[in-house]
Amino acid sequence: MSLAGCATPSPPSSPQTGSFQDAVTPRDRPNIIFIMSDDHAQTAISAYGTAIGRLAPTPNIDRIAANGALFENSYVTNSLCGPSRATMLTGQFSHMHGFTQNGQKFDNSSWNWVRELGQSGYRTALFGKWHLNYSPEGAGIDEWAVLDDQGKYYNPDIITPSGREVVEGYATDIVTDYSIDWLEKNAGGEEPFAILIHHKAPHRNFMPAIRHVQKYIGTEFPVPTNYFDHYDGRPAAAAQEMNIYRDMYEGHDLKMTVEEGSSEVRYNPWPDDFARMTDAQRDAYFGALQPGNDAMNEADMTPRQLAIWKYQRYMDEYLGTVAAVDDSVGRVLDWLEASGQADNTIVVYTSDQGFYLGEHGWFDKRFMYEESLRTPLVMQYPGKIAPGTRIAAPVQNVDYAPTFLDFAGLGPRDTIQGRSLRPVVDGEAPADWRDAIYYHYYEYPGFHSVRAHYGVKQGRYKLMRFYGDIDQWEFYDLRTDPSEMHNRIDDPAMAKVVARMKQKLATLRTQYRDSDGPAVEAATGDSAAAAKGRRDALRAAGPGHHAHR
Repeated sequence: MSLAGCATPSPPSSPQTGSFQDAVTPRDRPNIIFIMSDDHAQTAISAYGTAIGRLAPTPNIDRIAANGALFENSYVTNSLCGPSRATMLTGQFSHMHGFTQNGQKFDNSSWNWVRELGQSGYRTALFGKWHLNYSPEGAGIDEWAVLDDQGKYYNPDIITPSGREVVEGYATDIVTDYSIDWLEKNAGGEEPFAILIHHKAPHRNFMPAIRHVQKYIGTEFPVPTNYFDHYDGRPAAAAQEMNIYRDMYEGHDLKMTVEEGSSEVRYNPWPDDFARMTDAQRDAYFGALQPGNDAMNEADMTPRQLAIWKYQRYMDEYLGTVAAVDDSVGRVLDWLEASGQADNTIVVYTSDQGFYLGEHGWFDKRFMYEESLRTPLVMQYPGKIAPGTRIAAPVQNVDYAPTFLDFAGLGPRDTIQGRSLRPVVDGEAPADWRDAIYYHYYEYPGFHSVRAHYGVKQGRYKLMRFYGDIDQWEFYDLRTDPSEMHNRIDDPAMAKVVARMKQKLATLRTQYRDSDGPAVEAATGDSAAAAKGRRDALRAAGPGHHAHR
């Protein structure tokens, strides 16, 4: 199911890659376990102390935070699966590595940190979701087995160097089985290892493992206060198509049935997700949901009541899907401790972006609003990162690649736009650490109709510019408006702050060499700027674009 390791001796160092520090021996270099889920909201991790986390705890992910560091202000550069993954691999923003929207093809020959570690003596592997093209062939990873495209939760197609086959079981468990099998065979030798464990879960269509289907049925999750948001003063927010009670597919996403007593699901444009299940899997899964579906069909609900019912069903399914990811993390941590490898192993848990759990009425991600901008990040390295560390410094997924290079004793690359987190977890953030983060989303026209936009967050303030067919600035004071409901871009009391934020935004665009979209200085309504914005948005969503679920 995988190829034998083929790591080669370390090549001569080059000016681009540097070399390992002379004082570091292979036995001293840490192992790396990089666990990433897909679309895991920071609010759905109990270590972050959220209301959802108290109702649906994640004890094993919390173990990493307790053993090491929790990053309180962890952000992405582009809240979308493929671009975020490419950023993590390369340490570059989307416009630099060239993967701006889903459906494009990542160049596997591009530099990535896993290849760099492999060339310096690490054994490397990746199991789970790749989602950058067909497979990691040519990316410099010794062994791999990946899900086909988005992957299926039940009985998924698995792609290996030997071909593609259906593997019976639940995707999260299968990925974990592959990973632990590889660890058993490759850990403990002279060479350190780096393994990427990349789960599909809890990505849409949110299907828990059979053992967790009923885990949260009957739990009442708090409905966000802005669940019925009217989007006043936010035309881009009003134009989206990712509303739970209007846009979710009632059959595919919410597993709603057509009538009481029937097992036939409502609208389901992707029937293979259910059709590939075995009879026993389908009977167990949908049998657990049938009482709730029958009660829903029997009740004479108002539109508002049905909207809230849909929210609760969504949360049951989403958080039940998270539960198997937490199981997986526990299995990996237990293996580490039992094998004696824990003390020399860095373990990172993160997600490719955040996710909406009903805030603004939404599911999905994409916007620069907090719920999709923030991503969970916890890291342990016994003896190097103090247990219970909490880090307030703003970090981004562009920082992962330089961090892994740094811990492995490898020099920095001048193509990387992020910074190593090592000094941040060692103690206080350096005096010259970033005080603001930059964001740019490109995929419009695209699934969910979220407009292209870029922006800056600095402390309590956030400034965004939407462009394309909607040319609009938005500004928020997160201290007084943490839910981002009141766009104060035209508030005279904020004029000086807005001007300062625009200057900061222009500086960051220059620093990161991003010229896509209208310039910061271009006024809204300017015909040339509007034309550039439309052109750049269309180019980003050009050939190869496909509807991303």
